[in-house]
Amino acid sequence: MKDSSNPLPDSPASSESGDAAELARVRLELAQLQAEYDDLKLLYEAMIEHGEAVEDQLAEQNLLLESTQARLDAELNDAGRYVFSILPDKRAARPATDWLLVPSTELGGDSFGYHWIDDDHFAIYLLDVCGHGVGAALLSVTVINVLRASALANADFRDPSTVLKALNDTFPMEKQNNMFFTIWYGVYKASTGELRFATGGHPPSILLRGDGAAREMLITVGGVAIGALPEMDYESSLTRVMPGDRLLVISDGTFEVNGPGDAMLSVEALADHAAERGSRPQDIHEWVRSFNAEGPLPDDFSLLEIRF
Repeated sequence: MKDSSNPLPDSPASSESGDAAELARVRLELAQLQAEYDDLKLLYEAMIEHGEAVEDQLAEQNLLLESTQARLDAELNDAGRYVFSILPDKRAARPATDWLLVPSTELGGDSFGYHWIDDDHFAIYLLDVCGHGVGAALLSVTVINVLRASALANADFRDPSTVLKALNDTFPMEKQNNMFFTIWYGVYKASTGELRFATGGHPPSILLRGDGAAREMLITVGGVAIGALPEMDYESSLTRVMPGDRLLVISDGTFEVNGPGDAMLSVEALADHAAERGSRPQDIHEWVRSFNAEGPLPDDFSLLEIRF
């Protein structure tokens, strides 16, 4: 006889109980998945919101940078215009002048000037501050204004040696953000044709004789750059100029470029070119540029021509 106290394994009651348990398990997993989905959705929305905030911040920063760059560009342009505004007008009367200044960057350290000290003495000067940029331009402008105003203690502006010594005493490099400068300073005495000059670490000026005679390199020996060493004395030299002579006062940027065969140009090569093909600053600049690669020259190009 069969035992009827236990249901069969595959009875409807047993099957319904198993289905209910499986349904509960599936529902639990779905609830867990839904919770994870909701968490991921919140995380994603937070990331999107944060990303949009970051994009907004970046856009704001870019606008600020563009505005700052535009302001700096405008200020550099203003500074560049000021540097050129203090350069002297070109002269048609003797001594007549022509000049060209082409900075290698927005602001350079080259500057120059000339003026009558009195009715008989005509000062000529060109300086080159080490480096480029705002600091070099500020020092260059300051020195030019001092020379133009004859505002140096213990200096006779008709005597180049005392001018360079006074400049060296006034502008020590440790008080000028470790900047120094080179200079050529000369004084032409109209009544006698004498040209007295002195140099402080600067390239020679080139005197081209109007009668075709050999050129002269006007430089004094031993004069170090202004501000480099304290308590320096400077020597001056004397030559005589005649009507028709031309003086080229230059910075090292007029010749420190690679010439034919990659050999650097020299002052002598520049003097030869000026003597043979004319000394107009614009023509010499084009000649020097012909040896340089595309783009600006490696240093400021400054050339001042004086015709006696």
